[in-house]
Amino acid sequence: MKWALIGCSNIAREWVYDAINAVGDSVEYIVSSDLARASAFAAEHNIPNPTDDLLVALRDPDVTAVYISTKNHLHCSQALSAIAYNKHVMCEKPIALTADDAYQMLMAAQQQNVVLAVNHHLRNAASIKKIREIIKSGIIGQILTVSLRHAVYLPESLRGWRIHDKENGGGVILDITVHDADTLRFILDDDPVSVSAMAQSGTLSNGDIPESVMGIMRFKSGILVNFYDSFTAKYAQTGLDIIGTEGSIIAKDIMTQNPRGEIYLVNQDGCNPITIHHENLYENSFRQFKDAVQHGQAPAASSEDGQWSLTIGLAVNEAACSGKTVTVAIKE
Repeated sequence: MKWALIGCSNIAREWVYDAINAVGDSVEYIVSSDLARASAFAAEHNIPNPTDDLLVALRDPDVTAVYISTKNHLHCSQALSAIAYNKHVMCEKPIALTADDAYQMLMAAQQQNVVLAVNHHLRNAASIKKIREIIKSGIIGQILTVSLRHAVYLPESLRGWRIHDKENGGGVILDITVHDADTLRFILDDDPVSVSAMAQSGTLSNGDIPESVMGIMRFKSGILVNFYDSFTAKYAQTGLDIIGTEGSIIAKDIMTQNPRGEIYLVNQDGCNPITIHHENLYENSFRQFKDAVQHGQAPAASSEDGQWSLTIGLAVNEAACSGKTVTVAIKE
């Protein structure tokens, strides 16, 4: 397939361009509102067509799909434009900023019969897939509680709109908590019904945007999940602990773009490491996307998955602002 990248983002530069090539596809266009930036990106990656006009890329009949990694508030309009030109879309999270916009994107993709997927990379990690496999095996029994830590230190190069532009999707919740939501739904095969949360701000930003958030989700099955996400944790390590009636899973350093981390199974036999054959998360994601386009299979994270993670993120934000428990209700 031939791709157009929309947005000269770090993730496109560091991960996605190589992943597209690794699965046998090619990038034909790089689109940015800043032509000089697009041209520099194109020169760095040998992309033949830099442009500041999205329609130039969308009107090219040879372009099969687009990858969108612009600022969050642009995702909906750019995806709808691509869908209107019958392009398949891989969109960065969050899929949109409102439930109505996400629903509009889903409906448009269904009507045009194109694949709309969301790049929730963590469900493509060998570690996360192994945890899902262990849970499904029943070896740790009924899941009771989960503790998730996705606290990082935001690099200075990323401290732009993420910590200064709340209206257009900045803040830790729509950047990190949405990944938690998708990962939890994937490993538990369950959906949350309510959330409570509190947020911190003022360390990196001017104090009006959530930089850290801590909360609790209740799932349909009754599972309780506590989560902690942060932009300001310099020396924290991500992790995921799952407690069941017959054992526990302890996972360290797994909520990351890099294919790494450790998993331990704790039960009557003691604490034993689980073998993981790590894989490139993004190559897995784009390989599944390609299969979805060419063979009708499901992408790793569908538009419905993206809609769910956004809905949960919005509920967490509402809970943090209001101090109340908020019901999670998907728009249908």
